[in-house]
Amino acid sequence: MNDNTQTPPTLTRDTLAKGLGKTAFAFRGYNATNLGRTPELLRHPKYGQIVEKYLQRASDICTDVMKFPVDLAQRVRLEKEATLKEYHESIALIVTMELAQLEILETFFEISLTDANMMYGFSLGELTALTAGGVLTLDDALKIPLMMSRDAAELADDVTLCVLFSRSGKFIPRKNVHRLCAEINAEGNGVIGVSTFLAPNSMLLIGQKNTVQRLKERKGEITTERISVRVNDDKWPPLHTPIVWQRNITDRAQFLMHTIEGGFTSPTTPLFSMATGAFSYDGDNTRDVVAQWIDKPQLLWEAVDATLARGVETVIHIGPQPNIIPATFGRLAANVELLTKDRLPMHTLSRIVQYGWLSAVLPKRTNLLRAPSIVHVTLEDWLLQQDIA
Repeated sequence: MNDNTQTPPTLTRDTLAKGLGKTAFAFRGYNATNLGRTPELLRHPKYGQIVEKYLQRASDICTDVMKFPVDLAQRVRLEKEATLKEYHESIALIVTMELAQLEILETFFEISLTDANMMYGFSLGELTALTAGGVLTLDDALKIPLMMSRDAAELADDVTLCVLFSRSGKFIPRKNVHRLCAEINAEGNGVIGVSTFLAPNSMLLIGQKNTVQRLKERKGEITTERISVRVNDDKWPPLHTPIVWQRNITDRAQFLMHTIEGGFTSPTTPLFSMATGAFSYDGDNTRDVVAQWIDKPQLLWEAVDATLARGVETVIHIGPQPNIIPATFGRLAANVELLTKDRLPMHTLSRIVQYGWLSAVLPKRTNLLRAPSIVHVTLEDWLLQQDIA
């Protein structure tokens, strides 16, 4: 998905620092590409030392868990994207670079996550947020997904990711989608499940074998509205779906969580969980919530909604080349702007029906009207724009 937001080039350090009380930090998850601008950060005369430190630490953890040598810094220097067979390296790179970016921000600009209004992470990003918030150590955050990485990557060989969306803009009933997936799964020829709720009219699903095709053939059972299924050509580890049950990933991860050192404190910054759709971490339930994170759909729409409801004015996107969170905000902002223009040309009026769900909820959810005014900052871009002595 494309990033429909841009980092304002004139956004100063003072402006960011003063607005932290109305700022959300958003951590990205796994994507088909994961290097982003990390090579530039590693080469930077000021930032490079911090980046090198984190890459080395993550390489050591990865080497220890996987039982073979891993050199993330060398991969970054070569600007070589990891393949699905090297999924473990993508996991380590994403988490460690998110933490490195935060340390650079605090070290050189005295801007701390602790002072923010809220934070959340998409998929793997939630584990990074737990680390940044002082709940987990870096070892804790990496150990379990790394130990599950080989199985998750192997499961990806036979799965397809698709977007289910409503062309009419109407709500897609989640209950009906879950039921249809369950019926397809009951046929005993592959498993399909929702992995992410993007908006009331769109969601991501991951399915094995030809389950996506069967979903497409039976989509009329979900709603009488016109809906479409668009297939993504990349391969994706099927986390956040019941497909992971086939390798007992959920149970094995829960067992391993008995041995993590952290998890007994509340996050230093309010952490919205995309597994539960709430600010669930209370210092006692980390293991329970993370267990839900493994196989439950990501509630991205709920995170966007919570951001707007809390009066957030700036979202700082953490990690290499963030994509899905800024793209989701971008689509919402564009839809709101279309529906709230005072004067619309006639050819545009006919398109309003595409956003029927938004028209229906705006009277009750006026916080959504704020979407176009949110300032989005891609942190790696902002850091590289700064002129520091």
